[in-house]
Amino acid sequence: MTNLSHTKPLVASTAPPPQGPAHTINSLKRQGSSGALRYGLLVLGTGAMLFAVGGRWDIAAAAWIFPVLLLRFARLSRVWSGSLWIWLAHIAAAVFWIQESELGLNPVAVVGAIALAALQTLPFLADRLLVSRLRPAVAALAFPAAFAGAEFLITIVTPLGTAYGCLAVTQYGDLPLLQVVSVTGPWGIGFLIAYFASTANRIWERPAWRSGLVYGTVLLSVVLAGGARMAFSPPAGATVRIAGVSPSRTVTDSLRAVLGRIDGGPADIAAAPASEVEPAMTAVENDLLAATRREAAAGAKIVIWPEEAVRTQESHAPAAIAAAQDEARRSGIYLEIGVRVYSTTGPAFGRDEALLIDPHGKVLWTYQKAHPIPGSEKYEPGDGRVPVADTPYGRIANVICYDADFPALMRTRADIMLVPSADWKEYGAAHTAKASLRAIEGGYSLVRQDAQGVSTAYDNQGHVLATTDYFTTDQQTMVAYVPTHGVTTIYDRIGDTFAWLCLTGLAALMAIAVARPRRRTTDG
Repeated sequence: MTNLSHTKPLVASTAPPPQGPAHTINSLKRQGSSGALRYGLLVLGTGAMLFAVGGRWDIAAAAWIFPVLLLRFARLSRVWSGSLWIWLAHIAAAVFWIQESELGLNPVAVVGAIALAALQTLPFLADRLLVSRLRPAVAALAFPAAFAGAEFLITIVTPLGTAYGCLAVTQYGDLPLLQVVSVTGPWGIGFLIAYFASTANRIWERPAWRSGLVYGTVLLSVVLAGGARMAFSPPAGATVRIAGVSPSRTVTDSLRAVLGRIDGGPADIAAAPASEVEPAMTAVENDLLAATRREAAAGAKIVIWPEEAVRTQESHAPAAIAAAQDEARRSGIYLEIGVRVYSTTGPAFGRDEALLIDPHGKVLWTYQKAHPIPGSEKYEPGDGRVPVADTPYGRIANVICYDADFPALMRTRADIMLVPSADWKEYGAAHTAKASLRAIEGGYSLVRQDAQGVSTAYDNQGHVLATTDYFTTDQQTMVAYVPTHGVTTIYDRIGDTFAWLCLTGLAALMAIAVARPRRRTTDG
């Protein structure tokens, strides 16, 4: 009989597979490479991005989540197929923002969304191409540098400014974090969010806890510095009572009905018989003058009307302005008025202006909107020179509505920035929130009187001093005690240096990557 105890096994060993960190990581990567998980990341990342587009349904945490998921998807995918899907995800987000904000979806908007999405895809493509050719600590900076650089380029090569594509606004209300924009501009927030995504992916791939410690230290330092700025250097000193008044909805609706009966556009309104339009236009101005008189009697030293508060044919414009001058003189106040002038002169057939009138009735400036909204406003843009006047209440400056979406324009040495505006229900609150960043960046208080939107006054650290919603009252009136002394910020002095450093750093990383051989990696 054969002794089986000395025979060689006839089957392969059934010993358990090797265990340990290396095996676990490789197993996760094999799973991550599967189509189901990859496309799950894409779907979840795209879904999160829909709530981080600068719209009324934004969720602050979504802005931190979606780059992590989309970057993971990009790293687990082939370069060009992954980039294609990332591009489509950004197109979906842009279209969602257009629909969410009731901006009007049309062929021009779709083409713009496609082009903008291509620019927003570049950071993911840059990371995918560079990360395997750079040392991990250096590679972690490629995505945030490209991301912040892309946000900045959107304000240069598109007419959108920071209205779309800038993640800083998604963190509205997180004031300790937002103080960093007084140094970096809004691009610093995008950099931190993208750096978080890069670090999270590094840890996802392997237990690189040192990377997490470095990032945590950076983020904690930013938040602590912001908190210290708020605690030890709060806005202090004298304040001035500022009132923002909008025309009542009754007279506004009556004027809208009159203008709606005129076939055509601004040229036709300009050419309409004065007897047909002037009574309704005058009723709106009289309503504003009465509200101004009431607020001045209550103690307001500065009164601001919203954008296009007064609508007038060019022939009647001098009389409309003279009436406002008389009221400023009578009440002894500074009065900022927004005027929409209908002109028979093409191609714009009108102007969008703001005038500041001093207590003597003198017009200190007539400012013309520098950035008409693309696709909906055909005014000739102004020269972009922000007017500033020295007053007993500090240096007062002025832009109009959409102008405040352009950080470079808003870098003005002022104490109080007046922003007459006009929005609509679906976008007013989000648009006003974006303007709050300019107050922190510029070191001045900002008062945004927003007809058909949300009016808000901010101090130079972004605190809300007062706010009113046009749609919750018959006559929108806001009263705030506003600091009369601003501060000089680093961003005001150095401008977009941080953004340019990001682009320069990205170029340097690309040069290093080209010079170095591809780093061996087990990434999917």
